[in-house]
Amino acid sequence: MAPEPTGRLVPTPAGHDLILTRVHRAPVADVWASITEPQRTARWFGPWRGEAAPGRTIEVQLAFEESEPWCPLLIEACEPPRRLAVSMEDEAGSWHLEVLLTETGGGTEIRLVHHLASTRLLGETGPGWEYYLDMLVAARTGGPRPDFEDYYPAQKAYFESLA
Repeated sequence: MAPEPTGRLVPTPAGHDLILTRVHRAPVADVWASITEPQRTARWFGPWRGEAAPGRTIEVQLAFEESEPWCPLLIEACEPPRRLAVSMEDEAGSWHLEVLLTETGGGTEIRLVHHLASTRLLGETGPGWEYYLDMLVAARTGGPRPDFEDYYPAQKAYFESLA
């Protein structure tokens, strides 16, 4: 059964925010480690190298992309264990992202916010973030890795309809 898209689009003064959430049955500190420690990010997104701190640039490997490129990633804000804001640029454009963690009764909600100046690539971007968040779930639970082909192009129309 194909995964259902969960993303929603919210207008902002600067454009739109694409917001996706998942809930993990774990304390906030453990989920924070899954998105900030290089050996743990390697399991679902890719490893990173460099000296991480707000205002500094690290390199992250997009390990599940076709050519597994290493890309510079600017850490704009790091407020453990609640908020991480980063940005990067590549051939697809500029990426401004925030990950917000909230501990709830018995778990932690992770909210990925992609700040968009344009919704032009929403049909490609949205399914990608759904895939990566489900990769995080699989890495944390030991479950099977999702197949990107179950997300794209299957979810493209859903995300395009949000715009």
